[in-house]
Amino acid sequence: MADAVVFDMDGVLVESEHLWERLWTAFAAERGKQWGPEQTKSCQGMSAPEWAAFLTEFAGGGDSVADTERTVVDGMIKALEDGEIELLPGAREMITEAAARGPIALASSAPRRVIDAVLAHHGVDHHFKATVSSAEVPRGKPSPDVYLAAADKLGVPAADCLAVEDSSNGLRAAAAAGMTVVAIPNPGYPPAADALAGAAHCASDHDDVRRYLLSQLKEGDRA
Repeated sequence: MADAVVFDMDGVLVESEHLWERLWTAFAAERGKQWGPEQTKSCQGMSAPEWAAFLTEFAGGGDSVADTERTVVDGMIKALEDGEIELLPGAREMITEAAARGPIALASSAPRRVIDAVLAHHGVDHHFKATVSSAEVPRGKPSPDVYLAAADKLGVPAADCLAVEDSSNGLRAAAAAGMTVVAIPNPGYPPAADALAGAAHCASDHDDVRRYLLSQLKEGDRA
């Protein structure tokens, strides 16, 4: 039985992977370069400094890495304000019911500004005992750093945490951290077979995830 849950954000709580891809594509196009699925695949799971460096080099427009990151993140914040980043069906119930059973955290590749804005916009920020951006740890996913940091902030050993992920590198990161991994595959960006193989449970939808989390979390008062 587990003591806590650590959630990914993009593709698990909100539908936003396509927006990152749209913004990366537009940034490159404005500098005369054609961004494609291979570039998106390369960037998925990277921290903001990592993908900004990749995008800056790919676009070759002479931008600084910091300016590249700011431009894309500004675009994500605008998308949120325009109502383009909604909670996925069943995500609110999944968060609320898991948080009522034990402490929950977020381990996301999104930059801090996006994490805080998304959680506050949807009124779920108070449920999370800890949130960590991979920009705040040495390495992004598939390295386990962001998951280990989230467990540390919760004060719960990683081995006693459940992790919910949708992408290849996220699944690999959570497994490398030693967590019990719950996969909810993103149909638009299906995870690789080897990444799915590390999951203890592969869910069909958010209700399935919620039921599995509640079946695995210890009974008791909220931490």
